[in-house]
Amino acid sequence: MKYQEIEWKRRQMFLLAEKYGMTSERTIRCSQELDLLLNDIQHRLSANGPTSIR
Repeated sequence: MKYQEIEWKRRQMFLLAEKYGMTSERTIRCSQELDLLLNDIQHRLSANGPTSIR
């Protein structure tokens, strides 16, 4: 499920930021991957019409 992937990627990004810093290539790459997952979810939700997320 995408939501689980997003949570895993978010945790991974925080761990990388702690270890290598916020501006490290690894952290930025992980952040970009997280952005892609979030964009995919947003696109799917908007394609299905108005939805409330709780």
